[in-house]
Amino acid sequence: MTGFGPSFLSSTSTSFFDLVREAQPEALPATGGLSPALAPEGTTVLALRTADGVLMAGDRRATAGHHIASRRIEKVHRADRRAVIGIAGTAGLALELVRLFQVELEHYEKIEGTPLSLEGKATRLAAMLRSQLGLAMQGLAVVPLLAGLTDDPSAPGRIFSFDATGGKYEEVDHHAIGSGSGPARSTLRRLWRKGLTTEDGIRLALEALGDAARDDAATGGTDLVGGIAPIIRIVTADGEREVPQETVLAAASALAVPARRSLPGEEES
Repeated sequence: MTGFGPSFLSSTSTSFFDLVREAQPEALPATGGLSPALAPEGTTVLALRTADGVLMAGDRRATAGHHIASRRIEKVHRADRRAVIGIAGTAGLALELVRLFQVELEHYEKIEGTPLSLEGKATRLAAMLRSQLGLAMQGLAVVPLLAGLTDDPSAPGRIFSFDATGGKYEEVDHHAIGSGSGPARSTLRRLWRKGLTTEDGIRLALEALGDAARDDAATGGTDLVGGIAPIIRIVTADGEREVPQETVLAAASALAVPARRSLPGEEES
């Protein structure tokens, strides 16, 4: 994205999003006449607190109507070194929003010389959503989930949810969004506990996404044969990182074995 010209030099805002909206509004996400029925939708994403920070996980399926549009979409992304963002809703617009939000945070840090606070990140993301209200009213809504750590090392991780109009809400210990959020939230409420280790958090996230996949056709489960596992990212005092796919697949495989053996009417060999 180039050619800002005088707008860049005269801008007094630390927001890259505001700069683009002023100088090149056509570069922002737009419908282009796309019908909501043809736009791939992404679900389900969840976040939870652990003893070390926060964890966010998302399944890999995107649907377009009754069809599976993708089995490998990535719905959980790095926001910066202290936060992660997950997306549900219209997949193409959501991915554009994520990329723009990442640049927004980089731009602010370059201008101010310091990272934006977690509260500030949530507020900026809400404003970006609010500016796209017209798309949401056309049925092309994006609903993100933001989680991260504050500058206070003794403070627990924080989780923010949003609605399509830009409403911002802080969740307590865990949350889930998307069409499979109902069963996922039920599992989180039942099994989450304070002081959860990162390893236990991974297992809990897989269980919650597995329960969502069983009840929601738009949510994809772990494909052990195809080697497709949910994307899981964590934020700790050491920074943000993605849990390797082989680690997630191994955890999912370990969960699947006792579930398979516990089927009623079957005997163990």
